[in-house]
Amino acid sequence: MANEVSGRPRVAPASSLLALALGAAALGAVAIGAVAIGRLAVGRLVIRKARFGTLEVDELTVRRLRVLERDAPKA
Repeated sequence: MANEVSGRPRVAPASSLLALALGAAALGAVAIGAVAIGRLAVGRLVIRKARFGTLEVDELTVRRLRVLERDAPKA
């Protein structure tokens, strides 16, 4: 009959689990910060030139409106 060797089960030390939890929290904070910065950047996005075939607007608030009339370019 073979000798049975039973070892202790491997358990991660508490300090390792604490480090893993802190790393996960830091990664989550970085992700939330990146999303917040992205929302600010999109909110400040300025469209310089846009062409629309049809434009439909339900509500529009304009502080200053300049309308320039030009002839359409010939295709």
